[in-house]
Amino acid sequence: MSAAAQVGAQVGAHAGWTQMLVGTLSWPELGALMLHFLMLSLLSIGGAITTAPDMHRYLVDERHWLTDQSFTSSIALAQAAPGPNILFVAVLGFNVSGLLGAAAAMAGILLPSTTLVVAATRWARNNREHLGVRAFTVGMAPLTLGLMIATGWLLAAPYLVDPGHRWATLAMIVATVVLTMRTKIGIVWMVLAGGVLGALGVV
Repeated sequence: MSAAAQVGAQVGAHAGWTQMLVGTLSWPELGALMLHFLMLSLLSIGGAITTAPDMHRYLVDERHWLTDQSFTSSIALAQAAPGPNILFVAVLGFNVSGLLGAAAAMAGILLPSTTLVVAATRWARNNREHLGVRAFTVGMAPLTLGLMIATGWLLAAPYLVDPGHRWATLAMIVATVVLTMRTKIGIVWMVLAGGVLGALGVV
């Protein structure tokens, strides 16, 4: 390898590390990312995954920081990995702007909800029989279910509109629902099976 090629390779490697660490967003853009996830944190009833449709609207449709495929792949990767489900927020942030993007997204999604839960848990426990608390709990159940269905549709849509993936994706969705409702097979085995089928190019 010539000296010029070696220098070029070193510059390319340095640029790769820099992009992984600090990403491509400016500080104002990182601030906007964190502020948006701060807002979503207070709306994430049922878990952060229920706000995935709005994350998609912001990151893909409005800011164009991610594509449909990269958004879906980020969530699928995080959901298949061990650990808390909320890690998908860190993966989204990382794919947007490296480690700084991951830190901004996680700080935004965690700070308000954690503070609120710590402050409100004792009060809610002491007043769980209060009519207002019971009404709030009952009303949130169908809302959470609706948000989770919307999230599922959002994640499946890129594959359902692709003729090469449509029928295999539908078959996997149906099989997953049937196996979950009719058997006692652990979810981990279904996750592993999905990963194997994806690696084999079946889906």
